Amino acid sequence: MAASQLAGLHVHFFLATLTHAKAGDRGAFITSAEWLDVNYGALVRHLLLDGLGGRAIHVLDPEAQPFEDAQTTAAITCFEVGSKPRSLRLRRVKSVSDLGSLSGGQAVQRRRLAEARRWTPLLRGAGKVPDGHIELGEVCRVHRGAVTGANSVWVVDPSRITLPDRVLFRSVTRARELFAAGDRLAHAGALRAVVDIPADLDELERDELRPVERFLAAAKRLGAHEGYIARHRRAWWSVGLRTPAPLLATYMARRPPAIVRNLADARHINIAHGIYPRAALSDDALDRIASALRGSVGVEHGRTYAGGLTKFEPKEMERLLIPDLTGECV
Repeated sequence: MAASQLAGLHVHFFLATLTHAKAGDRGAFITSAEWLDVNYGALVRHLLLDGLGGRAIHVLDPEAQPFEDAQTTAAITCFEVGSKPRSLRLRRVKSVSDLGSLSGGQAVQRRRLAEARRWTPLLRGAGKVPDGHIELGEVCRVHRGAVTGANSVWVVDPSRITLPDRVLFRSVTRARELFAAGDRLAHAGALRAVVDIPADLDELERDELRPVERFLAAAKRLGAHEGYIARHRRAWWSVGLRTPAPLLATYMARRPPAIVRNLADARHINIAHGIYPRAALSDDALDRIASALRGSVGVEHGRTYAGGLTKFEPKEMERLLIPDLTGECV
């Protein structure tokens, strides 16, 4: 299995141990816990199942802060080189004092571990879908917002710029705007705008083209056309906002995500996820989805990093449970 250049130093220690140890050698590493879930950690997860002989993993609660001088998560990984146990013991503890003799934990079968792309959810058990519920992804797709590549250029105060209304889109550009909105984003007037110009400038009327050209000249002087994102667009000036999502959700914070009904038809950039029904849903159904998510989703459902920062990728959000809305499409 290939190693990622994004891997932390602890991955090298796992590799070096397998390279130099003898069958039957035993060990325990204290590392950050990110490798349980992130892509680069796939190598460590593979080694524990094939060669390194993983026995148990004890994960401290992300808010425990086990080291006074470091903001980091912590996991203790126990192994016996060359062994192939049928299961690994997984355990989450709230504090260092709860670790004890490292003898506890729930046994998780090798097959489940090999099939799972993330191991943190396995710390919570089987996760059977209860009766009357489905995964959000069965009725909705979750998409991250557009990446502007240069917010200082493309995110503007619409009252202080002269551009045609057709290229200015009131948008959620800060996570705190969703946290402040409560259950509903009813009005977009306080939001900033994203400048999203058609890739084909011929779509603009003559009186619209002149202020757009002035804006693009100024953006070019700032180097907006040279960024990685701009260079990989069809046209460097076309951000490509998605259509308004009926539901908006924050995805990174030290608290559960804000789930907000987007009654203002605001757009969003990549500080939020948009939740889009696969088929049209009634307002009542959308309200029920939002309410169910607000009432059930906690930080433990996402992937947690140092200091309790929790992130929800789109596919992870699609696995959240909601009431079964079968038959409620309009």
